[in-house]
Amino acid sequence: MKTLVIGTGGREHALVLALANDPGVTEVHAAPGNPGIAADATLHAVDPMDGAAVAELAVEIGADLVIVGPEAPLVAGVADAVTGRGITCFGPTLAAARLEGSKAFSKEVMAAAGVPTAGSLTCTTPDEAAAALDAFGAPYVVKDDALAAGKGVVVTGDRDEALAHAATCGTVVVEEFLDGPEVSVFAVCDGATAHALRPAQDFKRIFDGGRGANTGGMGSYTPLTWAPGDLAATVLETVVQPTLDEMVRRGTPFRGCLYVGLALTEAGPKVIEFNVRFGDPDIQPVLATLESPLGELLLAAAQGRLAEVPAPTFRDDACVTVVLASAGYPESSSKGDVITGVGAANGVNDVDVIHAGTAIVDGSLVTAGGRVLAVRAVGYDVDDARARAYAAADLITFEGMQRRSDIAAEPLGVVEGAAARD
Repeated sequence: MKTLVIGTGGREHALVLALANDPGVTEVHAAPGNPGIAADATLHAVDPMDGAAVAELAVEIGADLVIVGPEAPLVAGVADAVTGRGITCFGPTLAAARLEGSKAFSKEVMAAAGVPTAGSLTCTTPDEAAAALDAFGAPYVVKDDALAAGKGVVVTGDRDEALAHAATCGTVVVEEFLDGPEVSVFAVCDGATAHALRPAQDFKRIFDGGRGANTGGMGSYTPLTWAPGDLAATVLETVVQPTLDEMVRRGTPFRGCLYVGLALTEAGPKVIEFNVRFGDPDIQPVLATLESPLGELLLAAAQGRLAEVPAPTFRDDACVTVVLASAGYPESSSKGDVITGVGAANGVNDVDVIHAGTAIVDGSLVTAGGRVLAVRAVGYDVDDARARAYAAADLITFEGMQRRSDIAAEPLGVVEGAAARD
């Protein structure tokens, strides 16, 4: 099977590594990729937002499966362009991608499907936002209706801050606060059937203890030994399947990855948000512990025959990912800082260095984004994996590097969801 992965970040590097290790995959291509991806895939200089160009590339290389990684190309209809040329694509259509492209739409679908989630109000004016904040009370949860690269949410006890965020967004969704640890469950879907992957948890805030600004994610780990053992099955039954059924009823069946962000409340799991692709960095440890082949799973989902493929299986070991971010992140990012030590870290047993925001300039590896690298380590349990990840991360340096020191450290991992919203 020839595969083509679209995107430039850590999620795409993790997908490429998993596909490169799949005996059923004969070739791995990526567009446009990054310096780390180049070690395991053939790179092509194609704009991931240009659906016609992506589709043309897929035809040229004879791809059997195209995997669109980031949300923006999916919301822009790149998957439609690929399938329009007769190439199988893992990723939802433009219409189905509205589950992430519009928070208001996803809430509408959840309500129609009876999915357990936070109460919410969609607001288009400052007065509406103020009334919604008062209706739900503090802590205030305000979400930009549109895509915001994982940073469009403000959760705060400061009403003025909440109002200010709403004013910058246009349409916003104001929600009730859900207390409890946050977890990620990824469901691979073919429109009618879904298989869940192993749950993971990521750490959104820039500083230890869930403090500071919201980011795209500063680290992640799996398994969640403290979470209910039947969590994935429960999410499939109460969230994913009702959502798939509702999308079919609307004439827009969902094929691809449905990311379910959950709060484990005292009343049970409730949905915080839907995404329509694998989350980054929380998919990275999940893929590292995947035992069954990834390529056939995604191909079957994209072709609508997931029921013919066994559910994915995972090894008993654990994995922890620690993100190394550039100076200024998340408000900005420092580009061009020389990175050293990646080769040494990659040489450590059971460690991969995932590239997210890197480039080659004058022969040197340099920073080229906010989240620069992710050090991913597998161990016999979470503590072992965590120790390996941080030991390898210690070998990497660049000017202004930021990282958290508490990724997967209990009990901080359990309370991150609540602490991040203080």
